[in-house]
Amino acid sequence: MPNASPPTADEWRTALTRFVTVIPHTRGLGLDVVSVDPPEVIMRLPWQDALLGDVERGLVHGGVLTMLLDTVCGSAVLCGLPEPEVCPTLDLRVDHYRPAVAGMAILAEARVVRVTASMVFTEGTLWQTPGRTIARGIGNFVRLGARNTPPGFGEALFGDADHA
Repeated sequence: MPNASPPTADEWRTALTRFVTVIPHTRGLGLDVVSVDPPEVIMRLPWQDALLGDVERGLVHGGVLTMLLDTVCGSAVLCGLPEPEVCPTLDLRVDHYRPAVAGMAILAEARVVRVTASMVFTEGTLWQTPGRTIARGIGNFVRLGARNTPPGFGEALFGDADHA
């Protein structure tokens, strides 16, 4: 981005909305980007019965929580780097504190903790009620760099060439 100004928070929100809309499962689940303040991201997963893992007790499946943490942490990575690049998840640790329950949206927040030449370190939190953490995630992502990022990745993310 040598000739362009850095993307604004609103531009990042639009770009990350485009990102989660391209991924079939996040699009199908209606994942919404609530806010972006680089390198922090907040997302909201609206309630739907498909999230249940334990129908009798009304509990959300743990895989849904893991997917949500991976997606929000990965999104924080995108806006936490000087230029967008492909950074696959290397490791994701999830600590479950309490179950997520039926009938309530799940909110997810993540931020970049540290960026090195080869790695990006993140942390994320899930909740349904403010102050009552459902799960916490620590995500580590490998930087593939410009050489291994597909041409046009930034343009596709932002929908133009101004922030590539």
